[in-house]
Amino acid sequence: MNTSGNTILITGATSGIGLAFAEQFVHEGNTVIICGRRADRLAEIKDKHPGIITRVCDITSEHQRAELHDWVITNYPAVNVLINNAGIQLVTDLTKPVDIDLVRMEMETNFIAPVHLASLFAEHLKTARDPAIINISSGLAFVPIAFMPVYCATKAAIHSLTLSLRHQLKNTPVKVFEIAPPSVDTELGHQRREDKTQTHGGIPIQEFLTEAMDALKNDILEAPIGQSKGLRAKREDLFGAMNQ
Repeated sequence: MNTSGNTILITGATSGIGLAFAEQFVHEGNTVIICGRRADRLAEIKDKHPGIITRVCDITSEHQRAELHDWVITNYPAVNVLINNAGIQLVTDLTKPVDIDLVRMEMETNFIAPVHLASLFAEHLKTARDPAIINISSGLAFVPIAFMPVYCATKAAIHSLTLSLRHQLKNTPVKVFEIAPPSVDTELGHQRREDKTQTHGGIPIQEFLTEAMDALKNDILEAPIGQSKGLRAKREDLFGAMNQ
C-alpha cells in the first residue's frame, strides 16, 4: 500500500490507535478524515492538527453511518482508504442475565458498523486510485479472554469478515487488510474501569504503529502485531493459560 497521497477515513479516531494512525498518515502526506462521537475531543484534535478533517458521527447509528458516507463522497470524492477502527471493550458475565443494550452497543460498534461502512464504500473504492479497506481486529480474535466474551467474539467476527470481504473484492483493485493489535497502552476499555484516567496497559502505541505501518507498506494483508502473532499461531492452545 502506498502510504502517502491518499484520502483516508478513520472511524473512532479521537484517541488511541485511531488517533495515532491519523497523526501518522497526516505526517506522511495524506488527507485524513476522522470521525467520533465526542465533539469536544474532535475540536481539540482540530486545534492541534489543523490538517485533520473532523466529523461528529455516532457509528452505532445506521442513519449517521449513511450520512457519513454521503458527506465524505460528496465533499472528498478522492477518498480511497477506509479504516474501520472504532471499538469498545466491555466486561460481560454470561452466567447472569446480561444488559442487552450494552451487548447491542458493543456489537454495533465493533462489528455491524464495519460491515455497513465497508458495504457503503465498496462500490466507490472499486473506482478509486490505490484503494484499501483496513479492518482493526485484535489478538483476542484468535484467543479470547473469557471475561470479555462479546468483545472477543466481535473481533473474531472481524477476522472472518475480512477474509470474506477480501475474497469478494479479489477481482477489484481494493486491498483488504486486517491489523490485529496486541494489548496496546490506550484508553480502550475505559468504560469498564472505575478510574477513567487509567490506561489499558500493553505495548507503547508508537511500537504498535511502527509495525502496523510496516505491514501496510509491505502489503501484508493479515498482520498480527507483537504478541498477537503468537495468539494467531497457537489459538486454542493458549486459551487455558490465558483464562486460569
